[in-house]
Amino acid sequence: MSNPAEKPEVVQLPAEPVSAPSASSRRAAAQRVREARDKLTSTSGTRPAFDAEMLRQYAQTRLSASYVVMLLVVATGMLFGLWMQPIPAAAWTAGMLCIHSAMIRSCRRFLTEPASPSATRAWRTRFVMLDLLYGLCWMAILIHPVLDMVTETLMMFLMLLVIAVSSMLAANLPIAAVAATAPVAVAMALSFVMTGSLDNYILAALALAAEGYFVLLAHRLHSSTFATLEARAEKDALIGELEQAKAISDEARHRAEAANVAKSRFLAQMSHELRTPLNAILGFSEVMKSEIFGAHAVPVYKEYSADIHNSGVHLLNLINEILDLSRIEAGRYELNEEAVSLVGIVADCHHLMKLRASSRGITIHEVFEQAMPRLWADERAIRQVVLNLLSNAIKFTPQGGEIWLKAGWTASGGQYLSVKDTGSGIPEDEIPVVLASFGQGSNSIKSAEQGAGLGLPIAKNLIDLHGGTFTLKSKLRIGTEVIVTFPPERVMSALAPLSDDSPPLQPESSVLPDEKRRPRHKPIMSAGTGS
Repeated sequence: MSNPAEKPEVVQLPAEPVSAPSASSRRAAAQRVREARDKLTSTSGTRPAFDAEMLRQYAQTRLSASYVVMLLVVATGMLFGLWMQPIPAAAWTAGMLCIHSAMIRSCRRFLTEPASPSATRAWRTRFVMLDLLYGLCWMAILIHPVLDMVTETLMMFLMLLVIAVSSMLAANLPIAAVAATAPVAVAMALSFVMTGSLDNYILAALALAAEGYFVLLAHRLHSSTFATLEARAEKDALIGELEQAKAISDEARHRAEAANVAKSRFLAQMSHELRTPLNAILGFSEVMKSEIFGAHAVPVYKEYSADIHNSGVHLLNLINEILDLSRIEAGRYELNEEAVSLVGIVADCHHLMKLRASSRGITIHEVFEQAMPRLWADERAIRQVVLNLLSNAIKFTPQGGEIWLKAGWTASGGQYLSVKDTGSGIPEDEIPVVLASFGQGSNSIKSAEQGAGLGLPIAKNLIDLHGGTFTLKSKLRIGTEVIVTFPPERVMSALAPLSDDSPPLQPESSVLPDEKRRPRHKPIMSAGTGS
């Protein structure tokens, strides 16, 4: 009988971590989406805000050059009045001035009205139609049959002048520039071609080439203006983002300051509220543990009293550590500096922690340099640093391990303290964690003697207040070493002994010879019974 086919084992591969996009990539993606949306809603393929700005610059350019255009129209009408009858020339001049005035009035109305996408499209169409009418009027006068007596050179010059002025004025609206110049150039080219001579063919080609050149120039000017608007928009957007980020950071700073003040008030109040009953717990548990008023009826009550007292002491130390850390973080921790002996403080702390280390079978070695001068430091702070480092070393060193306490000179002339153990060590990626407030490494979490995670942060901050350095080195299954250094400015050099021929503390008073021979007056009252 055949065995049924075994089902293949399906192994689920771990999903690859998806990296969060950076702020710059998110900003670029949002900008691309915004540009695509704006192009879909725009008639010119650009952002609607840019369309309105281009029309605004077009209207301002037209208004600023209105007198120049009027002068050009009047001068052309007067010039053509020499070859044709004055009435047609005056009529053409009046018609051109009417078109120009309508264009100026439209530009002023556009500048006064609020911008909107629908209004922008309507004004764009209106401006293009006015420019087309403007170009047709110029075409009508340049190809008038009466002007056949005028030389081709003069006509070419007038055509180039009209195309150049119209292209420059309508550069912010390229389609309007084409509408104003194309009828003139095409009509002049056809006029030259219809004569049938080679020279006129060349002039026709030059007219079309000039039209292409000025249209390209207007497009270049439009592109340059558009790039300027884009740069300004990006600058405004960046300024807006910076202002928004600044507002967010200011708000976050205000919240952090308010939270810090609230934390300080809470800690100050809670320390008082906790210390008051805690003192009673410690006092009465000490009385019960010591059996001052008599032995307990049940012997186990003495052990319970000792446990209550030890727990109260631990809670009091924890409260003190939290208060010290809050004062350090708030910048209100004041150092009570005096001349202290680093070696003496380390030796005293070793004596205090020796019994605890011996109960765990841990040997503590001392390596001190002799005749070291005193430090100008806060004795309570230095003692707290040494006790925190030594208690951590004892806590995480297994039974039978060793701890080395070293104190000596640094290469720069300062003094250092080193606490090295043979414990389990700290992973390299967890060193910043254990140095942070309430931070605990994986070994501390697994340990039976868990702390609050305040010993190392408090020690580091206290050393920073002294201007020293705090270095933690650790390797797994090898051990941990903490090196604390004090700057040379805090080392008090020993004073040189006084020489034998040193000057007196007070100079001797110079006494004249007559004063030496002058008898001294007796005191009014003398102590004793003698005269």
